[in-house]
Amino acid sequence: MTMLAVEDLNVHYGVIHALKGISFQVKKGEIFTLLGSNGAGKTTTLKALSGLLPKTGGRVFFNGQDVTNTPSHTLPALGLVHVPEGRRIFAGLSVAENLLLGAYHRRDRAEIKADLESVYELFPRLAERRKQDAGSLSGGEQQMLAMGRGLMSKPQLLLLDEPSMGLAPILVEEIFRFIQEINKRSTTILLVEQNVHLALQVSHRACVLETGRIVTAGTAGEIAEDDRIQEIYLGVG
Repeated sequence: MTMLAVEDLNVHYGVIHALKGISFQVKKGEIFTLLGSNGAGKTTTLKALSGLLPKTGGRVFFNGQDVTNTPSHTLPALGLVHVPEGRRIFAGLSVAENLLLGAYHRRDRAEIKADLESVYELFPRLAERRKQDAGSLSGGEQQMLAMGRGLMSKPQLLLLDEPSMGLAPILVEEIFRFIQEINKRSTTILLVEQNVHLALQVSHRACVLETGRIVTAGTAGEIAEDDRIQEIYLGVG
């Protein structure tokens, strides 16, 4: 079952044509990864899908509903949630306050409380630091907080942008374990990630972007085994 359908998506930054008619689908229950070198258009894609950038062409469907021009602040209530690059936590608020901000559009207080406990169960370090200012957390803990805040919006589809950026290798592996666990708990994930090897290990399918175009797509295994794609487009051959 297709959860997200992107059809001929175009985005411009002024005269720069950043996304040049890309199309792909994300199926319910999978981890789908966008790969490519810096400047390929990966983050631009996520920002366009979540309404943070205007689209200059194409259409986007979420669970069969046309959300091409849906305002960004209303998308979480539909189940489409974006965890942006750089974490974007509120440093002066506590861990608990940051998490509750993820549920700003919800009114189901009992379920919010249950979901908060579920996030603490998934990320025990956040439970230990629930009263600390978020700015005092380590980089890895801040990434957990950003992901936990996204989960508090009760997403059906979670857009994750560069979750391993700036983290030590041991923490990167931990973050990817969390990504897999979130997916196992029935959340579909659209992932943008520079760590190609780990991304392909956890993904079901992937596509490779180059200068705003999709140059190849397939299962994660097919992408991982394509030496030409690895060397030319991902720089890891």
